[in-house]
Amino acid sequence: MRIGALAAATGVDLETIRYYEKSGLLPEPQRQDNGYRDYQQAHLERLAFIRHCRALDIPLADIRRLVQFMENPAEDCGDINHLIDAQIERVQARLASMQALEKQLSRLRAACDEAHHGRECGILHELVAAAHGEACLCHTHTSSAEHKKSG
Repeated sequence: MRIGALAAATGVDLETIRYYEKSGLLPEPQRQDNGYRDYQQAHLERLAFIRHCRALDIPLADIRRLVQFMENPAEDCGDINHLIDAQIERVQARLASMQALEKQLSRLRAACDEAHHGRECGILHELVAAAHGEACLCHTHTSSAEHKKSG
């Protein structure tokens, strides 16, 4: 099959397929007499494997290790367990980061619970203050005049 058919069958972009070939993750296919790449079922299976690993956000270096293990199945799979454990830790760290981001955005949203304009907007005030490295003490929506009186 040609590269376009492989891309369509796996949902992987043509340039990504070429990159995987250049990086050695995907074996280079044989060439037809006309110079076109001739991909086989093994390429499709390997590319589907890589795509699934990427969907799990596994880094390419770790995918390379997984592919090496697949090519040498007699090796101990303990390294594979460590690799997946490390991926779980990365995901957990990202989840914690995303939860912190959600809390920060919720606090920001709470700074303005009514429709106001420009300088009176608590959200904009908080964002500007944070951009300037200031600790803004106002957590409720106040007009700029009210903020100056309370500050």
